[in-house]
Amino acid sequence: MREVIHFSGIGGVGMSALAQVAAMEGRSVSGSDRDFDRGRNLAVKVSLERLGIKIYPQDGSGVDDSTVELALSTAIEDNNPEVLAARRQKVRITHRSELLAAQVEASETVAVAGTSGKSTVAAMLFTVLEAAGLEPSIITGGALVSLRERGLIGNAYKGKGGILVVEADESDGTIVRYRPRTGLLLNISKDHKDLEALNGIFAEFARNCGRVLVNADDPPARALLPDAPAFGFGAGGWKVTDVELAPFSSGFRINGVRFSLPAPGRYNVANALAACAAALLYGVKLEACAAGLEGFRGVERRFVLAGEKNGVTVIDDYAHNPAKVSALLAALHQSPGRRVIAVYQPHGFTPTRHLKAELIESFSAGLAPGDLLVMPEIYYAGGTVAKDISSRDICDALAANGRRALFYERRADIPAALASLARAGDIIAVMGARDATLSAFARDILEALP
Repeated sequence: MREVIHFSGIGGVGMSALAQVAAMEGRSVSGSDRDFDRGRNLAVKVSLERLGIKIYPQDGSGVDDSTVELALSTAIEDNNPEVLAARRQKVRITHRSELLAAQVEASETVAVAGTSGKSTVAAMLFTVLEAAGLEPSIITGGALVSLRERGLIGNAYKGKGGILVVEADESDGTIVRYRPRTGLLLNISKDHKDLEALNGIFAEFARNCGRVLVNADDPPARALLPDAPAFGFGAGGWKVTDVELAPFSSGFRINGVRFSLPAPGRYNVANALAACAAALLYGVKLEACAAGLEGFRGVERRFVLAGEKNGVTVIDDYAHNPAKVSALLAALHQSPGRRVIAVYQPHGFTPTRHLKAELIESFSAGLAPGDLLVMPEIYYAGGTVAKDISSRDICDALAANGRRALFYERRADIPAALASLARAGDIIAVMGARDATLSAFARDILEALP
């Protein structure tokens, strides 16, 4: 009889990555997802089935005599039919973080941590290691365009080599369960949690690493790990010079070696440096890093060009916390004389309330006087929550700070509004996280332009 591991909530980013790796390892895998049952996220379903993963309705029918393990995400409730079926049949139940911890333990793992840039640095490091012939594996939160071009979802790949690159997410605190050979701490800023809580989480993560590298250019990260080996624009034996920033690319030198990176912004230069610092630990020379990053294909929803129409450029980006918003706005202003229209979709009332002051500060400082912020109402993901904050509150605060900001209660009204507001030379940036429809929304804006 087959021994099957069943993933409940397999359509989620973390669960789908682990399910793909298990299937690529030759294990028998099945799964279910409520989105699939509702006719949503079907491209992911097709990609999983292409790997031989059998998809069931989330009604308990996927847990049968062949099931030896039920893997759960935090979104699965105790009364879920699959949980009840597993308990009746005495099937082992494990959490997503336990499975990822086991993968980390079994490999020569590089865990990329921090509140911003994890997906991009993980993707850059994977690209460099693969270009160097090391055949790495990856488990990450942002889909790599290069893996999607191979017919995969893009957030996971099992290579033949021994190195595994993982994006170590701190949002639910489970990062402290991982014991990687190498850790990278990129930065620390208020996001899902306050700085005090984040410092505790990242300090424990660092203690669990065989070795850890810290970004010397991020004061909170460096203060947390003052004695750790560092990388930075002028620290730890690293020197970044001759930086040239263009709207969609960057040129620079690291320790004299010339890099041409098809990604914009100083923050992406910093991301490339972090990837190089980790790659050198595995014997990859800077020249090989430069060659690999020249062919970097990017990460889904990280400064992705949705299109251009009559002189208006539409960008789709994952920026959602204050640090990412600031970094993206700085990159957008590398195009002199072009007005930026930022369309920001907040996700969830609790996160928006938590970050309200910092978001107002980031937009106030990052938007030029002629720029425009457009906000729909906060995305409601369901559940019991206090709806005592609105996108209108942020728009009103921006207006009080001398910035132009427009609130739309219905997101569907925004494409038509921008069609009359936008003019040749404008850059429209759709920003936000954890909403799979935002890329389609960016395309809707593009199509609505005259």
